[in-house]
Amino acid sequence: MNPASATLSEVLSIASLVVAADGGADHALAAGVSLEAVIGDMDSISKAAQDAFKDVFHPITEQDSTDFDKALRHIDAPLVLGVGFSGARLDHELGSMTVLVRHPERRCILIGEDTIVLLCPPQITLDLPMESAVSLFPMAEVGCESDGLRWPTGGLRFAPDRQIGTLNKVDGTVTLRPDAPKMLLILPRSALGVTVQAMLQDDVRWPARAR
Repeated sequence: MNPASATLSEVLSIASLVVAADGGADHALAAGVSLEAVIGDMDSISKAAQDAFKDVFHPITEQDSTDFDKALRHIDAPLVLGVGFSGARLDHELGSMTVLVRHPERRCILIGEDTIVLLCPPQITLDLPMESAVSLFPMAEVGCESDGLRWPTGGLRFAPDRQIGTLNKVDGTVTLRPDAPKMLLILPRSALGVTVQAMLQDDVRWPARAR
């Protein structure tokens, strides 16, 4: 099984409903996956996928946002697991991470071949294997109190052009408390199950950003 198929199979064992962002419908069609909806500007979906999923089309024609942005802001779910938004093109991946910060009220984990990334919620506690990697990457200035990291982050002010927090290590039960919805949390792919459970058990979410 190739890595993309393995990722999709793992997500389907967790998620009950599947939504495709535009051309993602073609991957769903090839994998024989039923879709709840297809959301996007529909500029990259094939005729075959259009015909197969025409009853669940939700076109959004504006061109000021990506198809991932369009899909995420129109999905009402306790947690979204995103597949196919990382690993292929760097600009595509960076754009997807920006969407996470743009919609802090939407809980979402992007799943890659080797890592997962999410916008760190106001507080999250994770039981991870000792010595496993924990990376914090700020998308703007933000502080983040922490427990259970080899190199504590309390009192630091993070910013993408100054202090970042990549390549930290687990030294106990990890608890993170960022003071703004601006911190990306990057973990090994093997942490997906633990992270999903932590995100579902935590009722606290960031409020929507003022528009």
